[in-house]
Amino acid sequence: MKLNRLRISKEVAHRLSILKARTGLTPNILCRIGFCLSLNDPTSPDPKDYSDDTEKEINRHTLTGQWDPLFVALIKERCHRDGEPLDDEDLADHFRAHVNRGVLLLYKRTRSLNDLAQLMPRDACAEVGVGNAGN
Repeated sequence: MKLNRLRISKEVAHRLSILKARTGLTPNILCRIGFCLSLNDPTSPDPKDYSDDTEKEINRHTLTGQWDPLFVALIKERCHRDGEPLDDEDLADHFRAHVNRGVLLLYKRTRSLNDLAQLMPRDACAEVGVGNAGN
């Protein structure tokens, strides 16, 4: 996937700053979580719904870190499942759409760092001893 810098929408940039204040997590971590939330949504986001009307950019490798091959594989699989083209430009557009949509989903569900535990599957919470899972 030929994407070095990910430009996010103005609304998402604003929501990221609020989420950072609420949770103390950096924007790249919040975008990773949001990306996963978006992938979990059964509908496919339309890249046209998320403008790049801001100067806020995130370096792809800062965002994905050592897991870049995993993120690329996930977006390829999701695009394949959704019947989307798999060329580099379309993959980049859908990656950006999933990050943008995911941050908006995360914003709706997160008021504090503790709320992130509620996003984990209950079995996973029990395994790591988070929250009231399994009680």
